[in-house]
Amino acid sequence: MKLYDGGVYLVNESEIIADTSEAAAILNSKTGSAPAKEEAKKGTLAYNILKEHNTSGSMDELQIKFDKLTSHDITFVGIIQTARASGLEKFPIPYVLTNCHNSLCAVGGTINEDDHMFGLSCAKKYGGVYVPPHQAVIHQYAREMLAGGGKMILGSDSHTRYGALGTMAMGEGGPELVKQLLSQTYDIKMPGVVAVYLKGSLKPGVGPQDVAIAIIGEVFDKGYVKNKVMEFVGPGVANLSVDTRIGIDVMTTETTCLSSIWSTDDKVKEWYDIHGRSEDFKEIHPAPVSYYDGCIEIDLDEIEPMIAMPFHPSNAYTIRELNANLMDILDDCEKRAKVSFNGAVDLNLKEKVRNGRLYVDQGIIAGCAGGGFENICDAADILAGASIGPDEFTLSVYPASMPVYMELVKNGAAAKIMQTGAVLKTAFCGPCFGAGDTPANNGFSIRHSTRNFPNREGSKVQNGQIASVALMDARSIAATAANKGYLTPATDFDVNYTKPKYFFDKTIYENRIYDSKGVAHPEEPIKLGPNIKDWPEMSALTENLLLKVVSEIHDPVTTTDELIPSGETSSYRSNPLGLAEFTLSRKDPDYVPRAKEVQKAEKARIAGGHPCQELPELKAVMSVVKTKFPEASHENFGIGSTIFAVKPGDGSAREQAASCQKVLGGWANIANEYATKRYRSNLINWGMLPFIIPEGELPFANGDYIWVPGIRKAVEEKADVITAYAVKNGELKEFTMTLGDLTDDEREIILKGCLINYNRVS
Repeated sequence: MKLYDGGVYLVNESEIIADTSEAAAILNSKTGSAPAKEEAKKGTLAYNILKEHNTSGSMDELQIKFDKLTSHDITFVGIIQTARASGLEKFPIPYVLTNCHNSLCAVGGTINEDDHMFGLSCAKKYGGVYVPPHQAVIHQYAREMLAGGGKMILGSDSHTRYGALGTMAMGEGGPELVKQLLSQTYDIKMPGVVAVYLKGSLKPGVGPQDVAIAIIGEVFDKGYVKNKVMEFVGPGVANLSVDTRIGIDVMTTETTCLSSIWSTDDKVKEWYDIHGRSEDFKEIHPAPVSYYDGCIEIDLDEIEPMIAMPFHPSNAYTIRELNANLMDILDDCEKRAKVSFNGAVDLNLKEKVRNGRLYVDQGIIAGCAGGGFENICDAADILAGASIGPDEFTLSVYPASMPVYMELVKNGAAAKIMQTGAVLKTAFCGPCFGAGDTPANNGFSIRHSTRNFPNREGSKVQNGQIASVALMDARSIAATAANKGYLTPATDFDVNYTKPKYFFDKTIYENRIYDSKGVAHPEEPIKLGPNIKDWPEMSALTENLLLKVVSEIHDPVTTTDELIPSGETSSYRSNPLGLAEFTLSRKDPDYVPRAKEVQKAEKARIAGGHPCQELPELKAVMSVVKTKFPEASHENFGIGSTIFAVKPGDGSAREQAASCQKVLGGWANIANEYATKRYRSNLINWGMLPFIIPEGELPFANGDYIWVPGIRKAVEEKADVITAYAVKNGELKEFTMTLGDLTDDEREIILKGCLINYNRVS
């Protein structure tokens, strides 16, 4: 795999020419012309799809309107509640509400099914589509029923990626979907576009997850595609099945790219034909000469079976490399665990080594990444006639939709899998985010799913419980299962892959899914279970701010799972106050009480009282502030909490990673950088200031107060630099921060306190 240092020209989708001083002469010799770089940039797939959906009139400052929206059951309640508070009357574009995360309705009592009934009633009232639990995971349904060539889809899940079908899709926090429901726009600068140039063909036994892990391992730490669009091109695309392209594509989220798109061909046309949607196919290719801001060149012939070890998809090794350096790599993972869990609990992977081989406790093939038809059929061919054995090892397989499940039953693949002792289950995303198939303490699971962050497999470090996940391709998981739990690459097996043809039968959907066909029924009552609560009132930004640092995180990257845990807490996503109790609970258990203590002072101020009565330490702090700012008074400043993290927001699109902080009185985050655009957008949409501070020694520490004078004026006047003061040892220590680029609408959202206030209908 090769990463180019600079931009490249792509000629006829078959040849890469690096952007050097000789590029023009080479282009002239090959094509008879050398278009200017800015003109050649207009030849990418990404540029043209974005242009068709841009409403601003400027391709530098985009204002995008999407064709369709999709959400699942731990996001759609908050989204619709926010939109309702802003005057929602009808879904203006198709909006699909799937139920694939909170499907286990024993978790949280009636909460999960109450959320489902809320979704069904809203689909009826506002004119949407409702997909009941166990029918399909969100992204499989979107592929089967929503995607279309040249279209754009916005989803409230980070793995919203349908680029292999010619659809540019993006995963964002709920407020960005709210904007679309209110006929507003998705505002971004024109993103960079990176070519992913494929050549060659995959060896038998190598699958999409192997390609994806190899890419993530190469680019993540470098930030090579961060907030850019990955555009898959080159002669190798034609050598991949559509299911393989889909499996690679969905994992692009883990590179921190903004979106993805692929050139399309007759194989994609056949895919649409099979799904009864031939009219939605569109063949798309880059212009004869197109320019990219970077290029990842991949020889598919060289890809080997891969494994992403705990605790990130970028912790990538070939399985061959892992087996050859087993104890060293396991030792490294154990050291990573000590950092991730602050030494609170010991992970012991080296005890998994038996007779020199790594034994795993569990295999799972599931969800939007692993549950595809071809993945499971290939796994079934590897498992044919095998036994997974009667020991600790278990294997669970989750087809991504009922139509896929039904075809596996019809063609016999399901029987091959079940005969081994494995379990075939219904469509569910739980194994990916920690709400299903939780291993035993110190268990080690291999999964064809999307993430292996800390805590996503059910760990409760505060209770002394820990498990870990490695990501692998379905084929090597099946090979490991056939070897009764001993880690084995699929290329070690000589298998006749039957490659059965897929037949899509949408009868199940026609019999079970509620589709309003875009017709709203305003008279329909909304069903509100007792856990479904409105968002609390949120204040506008004050003239000045006094912030208390209530958590300080120095990990290289902080995931949204660490900011607000997934798993069983997902049942509380429809209850802002209830969910907020879990904020940072597995990273910094003292965060919630610290934040609440500060919030009491702000609530007293808003009520007309004196904040020092609730938080006596403020008296001494304000005495120091008044030495330089004598006009400071609780009548002209707000009091809130903030956290510092080096690089927060990797992973999920969940808005609650930000909103829970806001609900507890958070006014800001301070970071060296933000891991993803979507987390920063979530902060902004919840009225939180996304401060950036240079790397180096911090001028403040956990427990310190920070005085930010004139912050409202600074936001209004688009100040480049924000001057702040740490209150330390009876003195004010001056330092500076920035807010990065903000659109005019984003500034107004921050000034008004949140997106709800920005849109509120009186």
